[in-house]
Amino acid sequence: MIEKRQFYINGAWVDAVDGRDYHVIDPSTEDPCAVISLGGQADTDAAVAAAKSAFPAWMATPPAERIALVEKLLEIYKSRGEEMAQAISVEMGAPIDMSRSSQVGAGTWHLQNFIDAAKGFEFDRPLNDHSPKDRILYEAVGVCALITPWNWPMNQVTLKVGAAAIAGCTMVLKPSEESPLDAMLFAEMMHEAGFPPGVFNLVNGDGAGVGSQLSAHEDIDMVSFTGSSRAGKLISKSAADTLKRVHLELGGKGANLIFADADEKAVKRSVMHMMQNTGQSCNAPSRMMVEAPIYDRVVEEAGEIASKVSVGPASAEGRHIGPVVNATQWQKIQDLIQQGIDEGARLVTGGLGRPEGLNKGFYVRPTVFADVTNDMTIAREEIFGPVLSIMKFDTEEDAVRIANDTVYGLTNYVQSEDGARRNRLARQLRSGMVEMNGVGRSAGSPFGGMKQSGNGREGGVWGIEDFLEVKAVSGWAAE
Repeated sequence: MIEKRQFYINGAWVDAVDGRDYHVIDPSTEDPCAVISLGGQADTDAAVAAAKSAFPAWMATPPAERIALVEKLLEIYKSRGEEMAQAISVEMGAPIDMSRSSQVGAGTWHLQNFIDAAKGFEFDRPLNDHSPKDRILYEAVGVCALITPWNWPMNQVTLKVGAAAIAGCTMVLKPSEESPLDAMLFAEMMHEAGFPPGVFNLVNGDGAGVGSQLSAHEDIDMVSFTGSSRAGKLISKSAADTLKRVHLELGGKGANLIFADADEKAVKRSVMHMMQNTGQSCNAPSRMMVEAPIYDRVVEEAGEIASKVSVGPASAEGRHIGPVVNATQWQKIQDLIQQGIDEGARLVTGGLGRPEGLNKGFYVRPTVFADVTNDMTIAREEIFGPVLSIMKFDTEEDAVRIANDTVYGLTNYVQSEDGARRNRLARQLRSGMVEMNGVGRSAGSPFGGMKQSGNGREGGVWGIEDFLEVKAVSGWAAE
C-alpha cells in the first residue's frame, strides 16, 4: 500500500502537525490502495501563511516569467503522464485507457490553453484611445484556496492552478480525499518546474476539516471550489464573514433535446456521453428529452446501446466504464434507481445491483429509464452515475419549458439539423453552456454555469480573469 502522509508547504514536503490517517479505497476492489494524512488547523494555517508570505513577490513577477514556469510545468506533466494516469485510475476508478486519454489529457489541454490565452492578455492596458492618463491594471486577487473534486481530478486542478499561477496568485490546494494521489504527484511537478516556495501549497483533508478552515480563513482572499451544490452553499456561507471572493463550479442536470430531424448518430452519441466516466460528470446529459414522433424508436435504441456498455475494473485495458468512486456513491445511486421504479418510471435496461459477474467493487449497471416526468426524483436530483432518464415533449416550447425547469444550469444539449432552431434554443436555454450536434467547445472556451450550478468561468481568458482584480488608475504618466 502507498503511504503519502506528508503535505507540500513552502516548497518542501513536511509532516502533518495534527493530521490523522485516512485510507484511500480502490473502487475496483474495495481494498485500501493508499494511506494519507488529513490535515488539521495547524497544517492549514502553515500553508496559508506560506502562500501569504510568497504573494507580494509572485504578484510582482513579470507575467512572461510566470507563463514560462507554466510552460515548464506542462513539459513535465506530459513527461509523467503515465504516472498520472495510473494514479487517477487506481484512486477513483477511471479505466486506464480513458485515464490516459481523457483524464490526463484534460490537464494537458487546459495548461496549453492558459499559456496561449496568457500570451495575448494585457495585464496593463489603456482605458481607451481617448484617455491617455487612464490606465487599467489587472492584479492578482491574492491568496487562493483551491478545493477540487475526485471525478475529473486533473481537469479541475489544472483549471485552477494554471489560471491562478498565471494571474499572479499564490494558492493552497485541497484535493478530494477520495483522489489525493494525482494531486500529490502534481505537487512534485510544480516543485520540479521551479515555482518559488509558497506559491503552491498542498494540504490533504476533508470538507468538514481543511475545506471549512480554508473557506473561513481570514488570510484567504478567494475560494475556487468545484463539487456539489450543497457544499458550495456551505462554502459561500462560511466565506461571507470575511467577504472573500467565491468561485463555484457545481452540479448539473443537463437536458438533451433530441428532435425528429436529429442526425442518425445522435442517440448513440448521447447515450455514450452520459455513460462516460461512469456518469460521474457535472455536465452529463442526464435528461434525454425526445420529440414525440420519434420517442418510441429512441427509447428502444437508447436501451439497446446502454445494454451493450461493458463494465469492468479500472486496471483493464479497453473501452468500458469502471466503478463509481465509493460505497456511499454506489448506495446513493441504488436508492435513486429504486425511487425511479417506485415513482413509476419505466425501466428499459439496467437496474439495481452490480452487473453480472462483478460481485466486488462499486460497479453500477448502465441504466435507462423511460416515461420519466420532470417531477420525478430521478429528473430533479443529480444522480452522478450511469443512469439516463428519457422523457417526451410535443413542441419546441414544451422542450424549453421542461429543460429550464430545474435548479441547475450548467450544460444543455440540442440535436437537430435545423440551424435556425439550434440558434433559437441556444438563446433560450438557461445554462452556462449549450452544445449542439456533438460539437464540443473549442480551445479557450469558458466552462461554468448559472443558477445552482455556480458562478464564474474556468478556462482560457475567462479563467485567468476570475483570479484577477481590476484596478482603475487616473493621472498615469507616459512611459
